[in-house]
Amino acid sequence: MAPVPAKAPDFSGASAFAWHTAPDRLEPVAKVSRVEIGLLLGVDRSRDTLLDNTRHFAAGLPANNALLWGARGMGKSSLVKAVHAQVCAEGHELKIVELSREDLPSVTRLLAHLRGAPQRFLLFCDDLSFSHDDQHYKSLKAVLDGGIEGRPENVLFYATSNRRHLMPRDMIENERSTAINPSEAVEEKVSLSDRFGLWLGFHPCSQDEYLDMIRGYCAAHRVNVPDDRMVAEAVEWMRTRGARSGRVAWQFFCDLAAREGVRVAP
Repeated sequence: MAPVPAKAPDFSGASAFAWHTAPDRLEPVAKVSRVEIGLLLGVDRSRDTLLDNTRHFAAGLPANNALLWGARGMGKSSLVKAVHAQVCAEGHELKIVELSREDLPSVTRLLAHLRGAPQRFLLFCDDLSFSHDDQHYKSLKAVLDGGIEGRPENVLFYATSNRRHLMPRDMIENERSTAINPSEAVEEKVSLSDRFGLWLGFHPCSQDEYLDMIRGYCAAHRVNVPDDRMVAEAVEWMRTRGARSGRVAWQFFCDLAAREGVRVAP
């Protein structure tokens, strides 16, 4: 009555895969949506730290799981994908596997596929966070600590989140107010983020950084407009959005490129 066990995936056909369940399968991603690492501005320290950590892992040296947390739209997930591309371009055989938060309960089955493979893998979970009644965070501990088997030597876990401790403050405060031992209840929730060896913070960019991001996109895609016009329109765009970030810079650039008749690959 049980389904036939899934065949071992062929990892030689692609550098990126997406994990799906029902049934379990690793699907190759033909083209990864990514930004060239040189276009990611305002995150220099996080970029260099994550790149060095990934190089160490790809070379078989010790490396830490990483949590990229902070301001929305500042390139957390873009940096993970760009770092992977950069390390592969340097000659390392490194695969990236995307795992959605909803599929965390199946992570032990995914690790079983990856454990026996000769390649090295970045396991990537984007926009990781947990609500009050969400118990998926317990499954994540299997990736970070690995249980009795330990985390596979050829797997490293990178996650992005807007929250430093992955859980909302009111969830932690509720645990503190209702538990018999408040400190123990809070420790259980907060200890999850402590299992990441690297915490890389992303903060809102300055206006100069925002404008430099747009200039970089214009140069990379050959969109030629007078700088004073670009600055005036970009600042107006920023004010109407009420926000300033790498995502807002890209959205403005797409609008600018369209008005200039320049096609931009997504």
